[in-house]
Amino acid sequence: MHSPLADDLARLPELLQSARDFAARELAGVDERPVVHPGKAPDHEPLPADGTGAEGALARFAERWAPGFSGSAGPRYLGFVTGGATPASVTGDWLTSAYDQNVSGAAGSWAAALERETVGWLRELFRLGEVHSGAFVTGATVSNTVGLAVAREWLGERLGVDVSREGVSALGPVDVLSGSPHSSVSKALSVLGIGRDRLRQVPVLAGNREAVDVTQLDAALAELGGRPAIVVANAGTVNTVDFDDLRSIAALKERHDFWLHVDAAFGGFAALSPAHAHLVDGLDAADSVCVDLHKWLNVPYDAAVQFTRRRDLQTRVFHNSSPYLGLPTGDPDFLHLTPENSRRLRALPAWFSLLAYGSGGHREIVERNVALAHRLGEGVAALPGLRLSAPVRLNVVCFTLAENPTQERVAALAEAVAATGEAFLTPTVYDGTPALRAAFSNWRTSEADTDRVLATLASLPL
Repeated sequence: MHSPLADDLARLPELLQSARDFAARELAGVDERPVVHPGKAPDHEPLPADGTGAEGALARFAERWAPGFSGSAGPRYLGFVTGGATPASVTGDWLTSAYDQNVSGAAGSWAAALERETVGWLRELFRLGEVHSGAFVTGATVSNTVGLAVAREWLGERLGVDVSREGVSALGPVDVLSGSPHSSVSKALSVLGIGRDRLRQVPVLAGNREAVDVTQLDAALAELGGRPAIVVANAGTVNTVDFDDLRSIAALKERHDFWLHVDAAFGGFAALSPAHAHLVDGLDAADSVCVDLHKWLNVPYDAAVQFTRRRDLQTRVFHNSSPYLGLPTGDPDFLHLTPENSRRLRALPAWFSLLAYGSGGHREIVERNVALAHRLGEGVAALPGLRLSAPVRLNVVCFTLAENPTQERVAALAEAVAATGEAFLTPTVYDGTPALRAAFSNWRTSEADTDRVLATLASLPL
C-alpha cells in the first residue's frame, strides 16, 4: 500500500478527530466571518507526485482555500434560496460518507429501506397521499427533470407512443404551459428533447402577481383542441414566492387533458405552517411534485426529492436493462427511478434531521424565517432609497432602488453589500425592473442577523 495511504489508515481515528476539530472551529465562527469572499482565488498548483497524507492535505486546505469559502452555512447568506445544515443533518452527512453505501438497489444493505422510510416521512410532511411515490435526487433541477420526463412518457401513453423506446420525435410538438416557470424548467425541457421553445408562458394575475391566471390557462388549454399537454404550476415563485391556485388548476382536468407538475422547490414547505398551509392546498392533486431539501429542510448540498403518481411510467423511463442490476419489480430499486445508477445515500442527513427535530422543529424554522422576511421587508420599505418590488408573501424580500433602478446600479448595490462581508443577496429582474432578493431559509438566522442586514443597507449610499 502506498505509504501515505497506509499511514492514514493506521491513524484514521486521529485524522477524523482533526477534521472534526477543524469543522467545529469553522462553524463556531460562521456567524461572524465574512459572508462571501469576492477576492481572487489562489493560483493553480501542480498535482503532487506522492502526496502529503490527509493531515498535510487538511493543513494545506486550511491555509490556502478555507479563507475564501463563503459563509453560506451562516445566518446572513440570503442569496438564492440556500438553507444551512442543521447539526443533526451534518451528523447524518458525515455518516453517509463514512458508510459509503451504494443505494442503487436494496441488495446487501438496509440503506434503500431507510430512503423509503425518509421519503414516506417527507410525503407526510408535505401532505401528499400514499399514491405519491418518491426518490431522492440532487436538486430541484433534476427533480423537475424527472417529473417532466414522466410527463413526457404520459403524453406518449395518451398518443399511443412509447417515448422511452421510440424517442421524443415520435410525439410531435409538445405543449408545456406555465405562468412564471423557474429557469430549471426550460433546462429540463432542453435535456428531455422537448425543447425550450415549447414552453408557453400563460398570462399571470394582475396586480403585481406572479401566479398564473387560471381563466387564461383554461383558454390556452381549450385552444389545443383536446391535444394532451403538460402544465407546470408553481408553489412559490422564485422572485416573490407567489402561489398558483393549485386546486383550481387541478379542476381544469375535468375539461382538459394534461399532466400537472408542481414546482414546489421551497414553497412546498408552507405546508408545515398552519398559517400558510392554504397556499399549497391542492398539492396532493399533482401528478408530479418537485421539492428541494437543501433549501428549507436545511440539509447539506445536494439533496432534493421528487414525487409522482405514476411510478410505472417513471420506471419505464429510467429502468436500467442489465443482468447484473436485475429487472424492475413491483417495488423497483432506485436506480430504475432516477437518472443515476450510482447514488449517494442523500436520505440519511434528512432522516437524521427529521428524527432529531420532528415536524414541529422544522415548522418553527419555517415560521421564524417567514417572520424575519417580513421584518426585513418592513425595514426596507422604510428606507428612503429603496422600495419593495412586491409584497413579502412568505420568505423572500424582493426590492430595488427607489430611483433609477438600472441593472448597473442594482448590481453595484449587490456588490457593495457583499463587500461589507455582512450579507449576500442575489440579483433578479421582476416585472422588467432589476431588483435584489433576500431569501430567508437558514435555521440559524435571527432577528439580530436581520437587523444587521438592514443596518448594512441603510449605511450604503443609494
